[in-house]
Amino acid sequence: MATVHLRIGDLVWGKLGRYPPWPGKIVSPPKDLKKPRGKKCHFVKFFGTEDHAWIKVEQLKPYHAHKEEMIKINKGKRFQQAVDAVEDFLKKAKGKEQNSDGKGDSKGKKAHSKPLKILEEDDEDLSALKDPSEKDLTDSDPEPSTIERLGAGPGSGFKWESSPVKDDPHFHHFLLSQSEKPASSMEPISKRLKIIEEDTGSTSIQAADSTAVNGSITPTDKRIGFLGLGLMGSGIVSNLLKMGHVVTVWNRTAEKCDLFIQEGARLGRTPAEVVSMCDITFSCVSDPKAARDLVLGPSGVLQGIRPGKCYVEMSTVDPETITELSQVITSRGGRFLEAPVAGSQQLSNDGMLVILAAGDRTVYEDCSSCFQAMGKTSFFLGEAGNAARMMLILNMVQGSFMATIAEGLTLAQATGQSQQTFLDILCQGQMASTFVDQKCQNILQGNFKPDYYLKHIQKDLRLAISMGDMANHPTPMAAAANEVYKRAKALDQSDNDMSAVYRAYIH
Repeated sequence: MATVHLRIGDLVWGKLGRYPPWPGKIVSPPKDLKKPRGKKCHFVKFFGTEDHAWIKVEQLKPYHAHKEEMIKINKGKRFQQAVDAVEDFLKKAKGKEQNSDGKGDSKGKKAHSKPLKILEEDDEDLSALKDPSEKDLTDSDPEPSTIERLGAGPGSGFKWESSPVKDDPHFHHFLLSQSEKPASSMEPISKRLKIIEEDTGSTSIQAADSTAVNGSITPTDKRIGFLGLGLMGSGIVSNLLKMGHVVTVWNRTAEKCDLFIQEGARLGRTPAEVVSMCDITFSCVSDPKAARDLVLGPSGVLQGIRPGKCYVEMSTVDPETITELSQVITSRGGRFLEAPVAGSQQLSNDGMLVILAAGDRTVYEDCSSCFQAMGKTSFFLGEAGNAARMMLILNMVQGSFMATIAEGLTLAQATGQSQQTFLDILCQGQMASTFVDQKCQNILQGNFKPDYYLKHIQKDLRLAISMGDMANHPTPMAAAANEVYKRAKALDQSDNDMSAVYRAYIH
């Protein structure tokens, strides 16, 4: 396959870390901005965002040659807006070209365009690549970074603005946000969040910009602590570090901290020490008992709490545990927020969790950059305990659904039907989802590597059923599913993925 040579002005698809491929244009960087040493890369300005980045050559593809492929695999609204911006840019460029052709040499002579120098690995200043005859992008050409939608109708166009790149102390992450106006990550959280008032009077807050789309995060200058490096906690901490946060970690099994120390985290010897060293401390442990022990036990969180210290409980526990922890933390002058997360190990690793928060609203706002790093969306649900209630309901539905899918797969087998055909049909209907496809494929392959522990989904079902009892609300479906998970646990499936509930039906 022939090597594709790219140059300044080329439209490309750029892949940056865990973010999806995004349309952009290779441009000249500011003269005082040097190429990272040892990396063969181009400076790309992305359409539909406020972002620039140095992108390695192997992570770039020509725009036109791969347009259909990228459109098939990316369906998001903002992605489509970015593609529309590219097409609008091309139309304007074509219009300029036609106008200049009409005013060309009367003798019909063709103008020769000098070939541009191709970027080499030892080039230190990308401005050397620029053709002398090429206009400076900041003079009159539209720039794809600051696009404003005009109007709300489907026929509305884009207004293009250009602005100089500003210095960014976090450029070590190979991302540079720029705009004359503050970038979304620099604005107060109240301006960057979409607020939805519900009939209940509680407020849900949803991040208007998905971190996975624009990747532009200015990490808080507050010192962050994190307790618990399990399936979910490990991915969360990794993303906090990647986005430039200063993180101190602790885990009951100390060896789990080693990898994160290598990535730049600091080590705390006890939960109390972590809390005393940090401004905001997060915890993510397995169940209510572990959450209480972490706070109230020897050298626990409570011993490190001082006035102004923030504690964020991310474990999925019952509302009563949250109320108890909130009371003891605030009694010492601390500030408390609960923030359980909806997702899996994979979503945690990808920074695509959904965060449900409740409690001290100011702590929620202080955690803005952390929540952007670890998740795609966050909701603020009012007083402490509401997030625990909502999370248990969500996991009750998910656990019951997983048990039903397992029941369907085994019934198909028992009646002589193809399980693969059952899955193929399921994934073409209204219940099609990544969750269904991945869980069923893993079952058919006998792969029960944990993405969400079976013992934890059973614990969530048990707590949801108890919550229903306290509210005098029937939960017969959850109760039936809970019995199937209890049987799976008796078959030694506790530490496997929740999809191992399948084995309760075949033994």
